[in-house]
Amino acid sequence: VIKCKAAVAWEAGKPLSLEEVEVAPPKAHEVRIKIVATAVCHTDAYTLSGADPEGCFPVILGHEGAGIVESVGEGVTKVKPGDTVIPLYIPQCGECKFCKNPKTNLCQKIRITQGRGLMPDGTSRFTCKGKQLYHFMGTSTFSEYTVVADISVAKIDAAAPLDKVCLLGCGISTGYGAAVNTAKVEPGSTCAVFGLGGVGLAVIMGCKIAGASRIIGIDLNKAKYAKAKEFGATECVSPQDFKKPIQEVLVEMTDGGVDYSFECIGNVGVMRAALEACHKGWGISVIVGVAAAGQEISTRPFQLVTGRTWKGTAFGGWKSVDNVPKLVTDYMSKKIKVDEFVTHTLPFEKINEAFELMHTGE
Repeated sequence: VIKCKAAVAWEAGKPLSLEEVEVAPPKAHEVRIKIVATAVCHTDAYTLSGADPEGCFPVILGHEGAGIVESVGEGVTKVKPGDTVIPLYIPQCGECKFCKNPKTNLCQKIRITQGRGLMPDGTSRFTCKGKQLYHFMGTSTFSEYTVVADISVAKIDAAAPLDKVCLLGCGISTGYGAAVNTAKVEPGSTCAVFGLGGVGLAVIMGCKIAGASRIIGIDLNKAKYAKAKEFGATECVSPQDFKKPIQEVLVEMTDGGVDYSFECIGNVGVMRAALEACHKGWGISVIVGVAAAGQEISTRPFQLVTGRTWKGTAFGGWKSVDNVPKLVTDYMSKKIKVDEFVTHTLPFEKINEAFELMHTGE
């Protein structure tokens, strides 16, 4: 058993608490990882807020991490101690019907137990002050050591800087993949990206790499426009600057609507606007943001009858074990941006400050 520091969420709506926790050794087909770097994501904040119906407490959050394999359980063949890895919240077992189908990346092998905050055998590897702690998204990267299923690990280039590539564990891969895998953005097309946070910037990067000629960023926070343009946005607009709904503005700006739109916020009203901003006949709108529990999307069926497509994406459609190492390689060869997404680097003790910076949009 390893004793180490972890940021524990004892209950919903309270700041994280830095505690000494015990991390049990990995069982069969499990891997124990020394986490070197972790990022914070809105999904962590969403669960911490108490709005997540799957949220269990007390829990160790975090799902954008990178580290070194410390030890492996019985039967683990794909990684060994000393390997550099990224834990994966969407695993890839290679055996379930989802993994065998090229149309999806949603491996279901450990979905049930992962959703309950437990390892595949139905137990936890974390304890603190005599209490069991739950795992989060099968990763729990807000701990100096974590245990994950062996199908939830991608072995990456040992030379990769872990404080950067941890972002490929969720946000950057999600946005980039939404553009290149889910929407399949084409050269010369027009795109609209709603929400210019980390995921939105990654979508912009994907649209640019795919050859889009016009990329319109939409956000209420104008402080984000300079960064969006650095990533490839050709122009940015705020819905507050217009009397009419933003979808009408975009339809006028683009002679009938955009070819591709992306909702990167998790707001069902914006999801509707994104669909309705698409061009009749061929427009595709991708939902990337995660809406709160119980919320529903709506539009007039005529929007779809007249040739628009509404799609969703999880982790950008990447089959995780296969593609995360390739994304790291693409970053190392400067094909995709990663460093540019990092605004602040903080010591682990200041994790609550990191959440505050995220909430203020800084």
